[in-house]
Amino acid sequence: MTVTDTRPSAGTGSQPVPSPAHRLIGLPAKIAKSPNFARILFPIALFAVWELSLIAVEEIWPFAVDVLPTPSEVGGFMWDEFITDTLARKNLYETFFISLRRLLSGFLIAMVLGTALGLAMGLSRATNAFCHDWTMAILAMPALAWALFNSIIFGFDDRGPILTVILAGIPFVIVNVREGVRNTPRELFDMARSFKVPQSKVIRHVLVPSLMPFMFAAARYCFSIGWKGLVIAEVFGGQDGAGWTIKFWYDAHRAHGVVGYAAFFVIFAILFERLVFEPISRRAFRWRPQISTEVVEEAFGEHHEHYGEEETARH
Repeated sequence: MTVTDTRPSAGTGSQPVPSPAHRLIGLPAKIAKSPNFARILFPIALFAVWELSLIAVEEIWPFAVDVLPTPSEVGGFMWDEFITDTLARKNLYETFFISLRRLLSGFLIAMVLGTALGLAMGLSRATNAFCHDWTMAILAMPALAWALFNSIIFGFDDRGPILTVILAGIPFVIVNVREGVRNTPRELFDMARSFKVPQSKVIRHVLVPSLMPFMFAAARYCFSIGWKGLVIAEVFGGQDGAGWTIKFWYDAHRAHGVVGYAAFFVIFAILFERLVFEPISRRAFRWRPQISTEVVEEAFGEHHEHYGEEETARH
């Protein structure tokens, strides 16, 4: 009995089946291209750069070593804060609860008012002409100016930080929502009008889906800018909260405390993005087809290899 080899030959143009040895050789390259590997590699590279920078600074300015914190000092401080072993007036959880309460209050107000004004400006030329200049003026105003102004007016209570969050974030919401309305395809409205679709269904099925990407961009900008404005307002006009606490460690000449709380801000922002914005975004856009970036990356790699082979054959 003769056994026929049914595997495709090299001249048929079919892709050869990779052997286990080839798969093993290509495993490091596959791991290096993995997003998870890149996420793990980033903090390692960050700590390496940190340590090398301290060594370089010690050679240039030896006295700075007594001021600049090391990763171990910052890590130890963050662990003490995590287990509520702190010298500050309030521990880490109380501090962030106070700041989050102010941030969410200002964020929700900015989103509601900004969305309403953005819709009005996008749907009405007269409203856009009336509101455009002062929207751009608020957008150009730095959060530091709002923080100082509100601290002078309202003192050390919650109103100053909350109003700073609103004023720092609302112009980004207005501009993004207005541009979302303007970028909605007019053909969809014309088609809905031709089929006599009720206005409520046009808003629900045409305008709102077109606005969703702009709304998420507005929410991210409003949250990030509002968070920065809140911290600045608490530094200059607060008696508690995350901003006040980082100023407390600055006044105590504890650089590891300042860097540690800055790291807490970064960790909080990343967790909020992963645990809040990303799940809501996936749920809101679950109707859209998911396009894998690996397809583009592989296609680009194949094109690059094919181009290299052509250049080699030409020479």
